[in-house]
Amino acid sequence: MQSMRPLAGIKVVEIGTMVTAPLAAMLLAQMGADVIKVENPAGGDPFRRATSGGYSPNFIAYNQNKRSIQLDLASGSGRAELLELVADADILIENFRPGVMDRLGLTREVLNAVNPALVYCSITGFGADGPYAERPAYDTVGIALSGILHMYLDRDQPDVRGPTLADNVTGLYAVGGVLAALHARRRTGEGQRVEINMLESAIAFAPDAFAYLSQRGEAYGPHSRVASSQSFVWKCADGGMIAIHLSVPEKFWLGLLDALGARDSLGRDPRFLTAELRIANYQLLSAELAAVGITRSRDEWAALLRAHDVPFAPVNSIGEVLDDPQVRHLGTFAEVDHVLAGKVVGIRNPLRINGERSSVQAPPTLGEHAGARFGADRDAVKPATRTVREGYCGQPDTKG
Repeated sequence: MQSMRPLAGIKVVEIGTMVTAPLAAMLLAQMGADVIKVENPAGGDPFRRATSGGYSPNFIAYNQNKRSIQLDLASGSGRAELLELVADADILIENFRPGVMDRLGLTREVLNAVNPALVYCSITGFGADGPYAERPAYDTVGIALSGILHMYLDRDQPDVRGPTLADNVTGLYAVGGVLAALHARRRTGEGQRVEINMLESAIAFAPDAFAYLSQRGEAYGPHSRVASSQSFVWKCADGGMIAIHLSVPEKFWLGLLDALGARDSLGRDPRFLTAELRIANYQLLSAELAAVGITRSRDEWAALLRAHDVPFAPVNSIGEVLDDPQVRHLGTFAEVDHVLAGKVVGIRNPLRINGERSSVQAPPTLGEHAGARFGADRDAVKPATRTVREGYCGQPDTKG
């Protein structure tokens, strides 16, 4: 099957570090765009060194299917070479703080002069201006300021947990904006400027909390969303955990009662007789489910819940995700061998278009594609990827 390449022929220049811009550019690359990542000669993207060496897991996660060159944008020669790249590019993506591009001599006017049809995407923490504009911004800042962290924290033992959210959703929104701008350019023939910031992206990612506050005067807390959606998790007899999400349909509540054998107990409990009561008494119901859940193993509960058509899933560890039967069936992971960096496991873009999906190419080593700086054909300078084994599941895969 051919790799999905709906953006073949589109050239992207990325001046990005960490997550937001690199993720946006990677998603475009996975859809077939030729992405040239411009990195500074003093070590490149700081994510390269997030753990050790210059090819950390953090960097691998957000930079597959790209090429890398090194330019010192603070120098006249580096700036000139970047402008040569931009001259025949379709898209430029950067995530500097406001004003940095201007100080580098890469103003909107300069970029427009070399390429009037350029789609220029600027990603910032808080927007181009305002009281916070000059402040540094990382994921925890975004989830805290937007209210998302408020909905996760244990007030008695506050700590930050889980994956990046504000960073990732900003990158996703940026891709949508860039694709819309490409469509607008095709219609008008004119370049477009896309601006997006982490703060507003994170706020937009949690709209229900603001709708409840504005429409009903209800303040959202850590259990508000899970109570209204009737989401639960319990520990099983073997130490594993099961998660369920009943949502609105009454049939799933009845299916759960049947799976638990609890029609005559929980099903008749006056605290849980209606959906409204189950939401109001969410924590009491959660405790009751936990008391029943501990009586069987995770596999036993999975069989019962599946038999009664209850929306459920085992709470997989990261290692278990790799070996999950559905994940293996989908071919979500692919292993590639990079000539210089060795084995790399990549997550394939979840999009399928006309039954096709993207290939996986290993992220570039720093400056690996010096010859890529001019010319839009990504195949002219091939990434140093030797072999690909799709359907990676945590163990060596012998498929060619």
